[in-house]
Amino acid sequence: MTAKARKPRIAVVSPFLDKQHGTERCVVEQLDALAGRFEFHIYSSRVDDLDLKKVVWHRVPAIPGPLLMKFIWFFCANRMSRWFDGAFRKIASDLTFSPGINCFDADLIAVHIVFAEFRQRVRKALQFQANPVGFWPTLLHRRIFYRLIIFLERRIYVRPDLPLVAVSGKVREDLRRHYGRTTGVCVVYYGIDCGKFSPAIRWSLREQARVSMGYSPSDFVLLIVGNDWMKKGLPCLLKAAALIRKNNLKIAVAGKDELSPFRSLLEQQGLASAVQFFPVRPDPEIYYAAADMYVGPSLEDAFALPPLEAMACGVPAIVSRQAGVSEVITHGVDGYILEDAEDDKTLAELILGLYEDALLRQRIGEKAAETARQYTWDRSAREFGEVLWQTVKKKNPARAAEFQQEI
Repeated sequence: MTAKARKPRIAVVSPFLDKQHGTERCVVEQLDALAGRFEFHIYSSRVDDLDLKKVVWHRVPAIPGPLLMKFIWFFCANRMSRWFDGAFRKIASDLTFSPGINCFDADLIAVHIVFAEFRQRVRKALQFQANPVGFWPTLLHRRIFYRLIIFLERRIYVRPDLPLVAVSGKVREDLRRHYGRTTGVCVVYYGIDCGKFSPAIRWSLREQARVSMGYSPSDFVLLIVGNDWMKKGLPCLLKAAALIRKNNLKIAVAGKDELSPFRSLLEQQGLASAVQFFPVRPDPEIYYAAADMYVGPSLEDAFALPPLEAMACGVPAIVSRQAGVSEVITHGVDGYILEDAEDDKTLAELILGLYEDALLRQRIGEKAAETARQYTWDRSAREFGEVLWQTVKKKNPARAAEFQQEI
C-alpha cells in the first residue's frame, strides 16, 4: 500500500461487543479477521474480547437503567458521536455498518433477529395471565421494547436500497414475509472456533466438567444454553423430560434469565431436583464437555450458535425448525430437527431414542462434528468481507477505485 493510500473506513455501530453474546460474538470474530482489509471505527459503550490495536474505538457514553432507556440513549448518542467526529475531527467513514437496528443512517445492516417474527412466535408467553405477578414489570418492559424495535424495523428494513445481511435463510424469509424484502438480502452464517470446540477437547475436559457441575458418571445430561429461556424453548424441554421419567436424566440450563416464570412448571413436573442453572462463562466448552445431548427447541431463533458449538464437540443436538441452525443439519444424519417447537411428545421421543442407544449417539455425534467443521469464523468473515467491499463499491464507485488494488 502506498503512503497516501488507506483501507476502506467502516464505522461499526453496536451498543457493546464481546464474545459472550451471539450477535456480538459474530461481529467480534468478523472484525478481528477483517482488520487487515478494512479500517474499523467502532462506536460502542463497551468493547471486550477484541484486540483494540486492530481497530479504533470511539467510546459512546452509557447510562444506567433498563434496556429500553439504554437503547434509546445509545441510538441518539452514537449518532451525535459520529456527527462530532465527522464535523470536527474530520473522520469520515466510507460505510456505516450496524448489527441490528442501532441507527437510521446505516449503509449495511446485519439482521440477527426479526422482532416482528419473534413477537409473533412468543405472543402467548408475553401475556400477563401466563406469568406470575412478580414478573409483570419485566414483562411490560419487554413488550414496550419489542414494540419500539418493530416500529423501527417497519421504517428501516423496508428500504429497497438498504442492503441487509441475514444470518440464516430463516431470517431472509422473515424479512420477505414481514417487510416485503425480496432483493438486496444475502445470507452469511455464523461460525465456530474449531480450535476451541472439538471432540478431542470435549473428552479431555469431560471428567473435570462433570465433577465441577455436580454430575455423577451415571447421569445423562441434557444441555440448553441461552439468555432468554422462554425463547430457547425451556418449557418444552421440561415437559418432554417429565414425559420420559428417567431418574438419571438431568437438565443443565446455562445462561441468564429470570427463574420466576418457570418455578411453577418445575414443581408441577416434579423436576426441581433434576434441573440445575449455571451462569454464562467465557469457556462454554466446559458445558458441552459435561453434556450427553444438546436440546434447543427454540420458539424462534435466527441461528442459535450453541447447538453448532455443541455439534463441533461431537454432542448430538436436537433443534427446532424455527432455529436457523436447523438449515445446516440433516435430520437423522448429523442431528435432529423438531418441526413444532412446542411438541413436547415428539421431543421426548427424540431424546429417548438417543438416551437408549449409545451407538446412535456416537454416530450422530461424529457426523455432527464433521458438519460443524464446515462452518468456521474464517469462512463467515470471508463472506461478510466480500459483502462489505461490494457495498463500499456500490455506495461510492469513484472512492472505491482508490482501494481497488489494495483489496
